[in-house]
Amino acid sequence: QVQLVESGGGLVQAGGSLRLSCAASGGTFSGFDMGWFRQAPGKERELAAAISWRPGITYYADSVKGRFTISRVNAKNTVYLQMNSLKPEDTAIYYCAADDSAYRHYPAQAQGEYDYWGQGTQVTVSS
Repeated sequence: QVQLVESGGGLVQAGGSLRLSCAASGGTFSGFDMGWFRQAPGKERELAAAISWRPGITYYADSVKGRFTISRVNAKNTVYLQMNSLKPEDTAIYYCAADDSAYRHYPAQAQGEYDYWGQGTQVTVSS
């Protein structure tokens, strides 16, 4: 059974930075597509960024392009989300998710395609 544990959330002022980490255990991490979803109060969960198991393939939502960077270190079974120039509208619970399909040419964007989820970490950006 795959387990995902997020860390790194917190309270930050607008314009600041945070780095989220997601440590995976179980399964073959190097074969997973990994995604960072977020859910703000009263809104649907959305994909912020994703990274393929294939080298160099990433996805970013338009709202985070140029500010967020997703990366992975397979040797550490960990995926990261570096968040810079944070805005109050980035406030949300951030969830790490894994897709073990291992055949996609590009990371899935639909949350239903992800098989495993972390418990979430709160990110709050004050104005």
